[in-house]
Amino acid sequence: AFRGHVALVYFGYTHCPDVCPETMARLMEVLAKLGPQAKDVRILFVSVDPARDTPQAMQSYVAAFDAEHARGLTGTDGQIESLAKRYRVAYQMEKRDASGGYEVTHSSAVYIFDANGRARLLATDRDSPDAIADDVRRIIAPASTT
Repeated sequence: AFRGHVALVYFGYTHCPDVCPETMARLMEVLAKLGPQAKDVRILFVSVDPARDTPQAMQSYVAAFDAEHARGLTGTDGQIESLAKRYRVAYQMEKRDASGGYEVTHSSAVYIFDANGRARLLATDRDSPDAIADDVRRIIAPASTT
């Protein structure tokens, strides 16, 4: 379903208090900067907290940012662990508080895949939305000259 689109893949969780919503907001800025080219881009928010992040919770979370371009993905602990290991994503559940709540410490990079599903770039929180948009434009329409 994502072939044919540049994919910006971010690992996080819906109960994240700060980094995840900030990163999703930055990715919305990237889409805005892309203008009409945003139609060629999908944002995939992959849960690192499958116990709380049901498919419904994930879709509600991403829809609050952009229902057209963003998708929330979750799975079993094993599936998430396997995918995270493949892309060297670090995450760890922290101690539960008195009410049973917890946070998940996790990497915050955004993986950028081309329309053929090949990993091309890694964006960090130090990369501006302008810089990420420029990189995505180059992936959407590779220059015909070298």
